[in-house]
Amino acid sequence: MENGVSDEVGYDVRAVRQDFPILGIQVHGKPLVYLDNAATSQKPQVVIDSLVHYYTRYNANVHRGIYTLSEQATAAYENARARVARFINAPSPECIIFTRNTTEAINLVRYAWGADNVRAGDEILISEMEHHSNLVPWQLLAQEQGAELRFLRVNNEGRLMLDGLDVLITEKTRLIAVTHVSNVLGTINPVKGIIKKAHKYGALVLLDAAQSVPHMPVDVQELDCDFLAFSGHKMMGPTGVGVLYAKPHLLEAMRPFMGGGSMIRKVMLAESTWADVPQKFEAGTPNIADVIALGAAVDYLSDLGMANVREHEIQITQYALDQMREVSGIKLFGPWELQTRAGVVSFVLDGVHPHDIAQILDSEAVAVRAGHHCCQPLMRRFNVPATARASFYAYTTEEEIDALLEGIHKAQRVFGHAIERSV
Repeated sequence: MENGVSDEVGYDVRAVRQDFPILGIQVHGKPLVYLDNAATSQKPQVVIDSLVHYYTRYNANVHRGIYTLSEQATAAYENARARVARFINAPSPECIIFTRNTTEAINLVRYAWGADNVRAGDEILISEMEHHSNLVPWQLLAQEQGAELRFLRVNNEGRLMLDGLDVLITEKTRLIAVTHVSNVLGTINPVKGIIKKAHKYGALVLLDAAQSVPHMPVDVQELDCDFLAFSGHKMMGPTGVGVLYAKPHLLEAMRPFMGGGSMIRKVMLAESTWADVPQKFEAGTPNIADVIALGAAVDYLSDLGMANVREHEIQITQYALDQMREVSGIKLFGPWELQTRAGVVSFVLDGVHPHDIAQILDSEAVAVRAGHHCCQPLMRRFNVPATARASFYAYTTEEEIDALLEGIHKAQRVFGHAIERSV
């Protein structure tokens, strides 16, 4: 195995890295080691080029222009929708709604579906490991509608405690909103079983797929989820574009998210009628350039093969865990079983605050995240104020994991000495 990739992985990581200009830069005079992919991923040159090409060759508004540039822009925009639909095996492009990010996609469901389908006394089931973006909207909806929030708890291994699912799901359950992959623990939740059980009770399921769609094959028809949300910037695409997938009959029944241009069929002074799905949910001028660039990112990932991306991340995560568990005074969070864990490793060090770990690592050109990762309830569950988090992607190498370990040892030396001097 070389650079974390065995012969079974269907691409050359060294070659892949050449496609990402930023991976060749230096920070503090040292080669960049980028290990914050759960927050945002880096972009291949083909994605960057797609943005430049749009703005320099056919920049125009979409859908209504009766001239060549507008028709080219419209074709590219809608072609990106079709490519995203194929990427997650949606039944049609019309199931794909473009938003700004995962957060907006979830809030779209909260407003456009939740206000009409959740009533006083109803229940919404969410988990203890949710990102705030899949927690706060449901808190607000429950408060507004008089509904009750119920919670799936997390065990010490970082897995959902599903033994009580039959008790938690009741005839009052209207929605289960759960992350497909935890952005802190790396846990890959068994969502297909949750979805099947929810549907027996007539409940719908929304998946926060921000950490799954970029890293593994996801098939919405095979999962049978009702809603699925993810972001472009975490999957080698640009910032400012996200996706909501929903089943067609749900989209047809849902009210518009925002009012304005593009989402209407007929406007009168006192009332209006709505355009067909998906335009009904895309008011105003959309983020044309970034949608087109997301299409380029989808093509790039499809060429790599999502099964290959997943296999590489299993191998690189195994290498990281094997090295990190040998560090004295370290505590790692999340499952040990690699088949149910994504490429995310959160950790704390005895006597060193996670922010100090991140700062020392930055001095070695190693970029990691430190903080509560928008998961404050989960931090309280594990009785820590914050963790440091290293997260991997298709271009991560063993050498980068080695640099991470060297930085961790440096943090221990620096702060170990500081502690000794203060005693």
